[in-house]
Amino acid sequence: MARGHQKIQSQQKNAKKQAEMKKSKGHDQKTAAKAALVFTCSVCKSQMPDPKTFKQHFESKHPKSPLPPELEGVEA
Repeated sequence: MARGHQKIQSQQKNAKKQAEMKKSKGHDQKTAAKAALVFTCSVCKSQMPDPKTFKQHFESKHPKSPLPPELEGVEA
């Protein structure tokens, strides 16, 4: 293992490398997941990733509400 001055240099080099990796990464899983949620329920404002899931949600959670026009042709 490195000791003294060599250890400090190694830590600084690693910190710089980690900072560059973090900067170049750009996005994380949370932002990617948020971008995938494109359908929003007009009743409860919950978000779904695809129309099939949206229709299943709407039929189970809001059975008395009329189906939105964007879900008319979708098969669940």
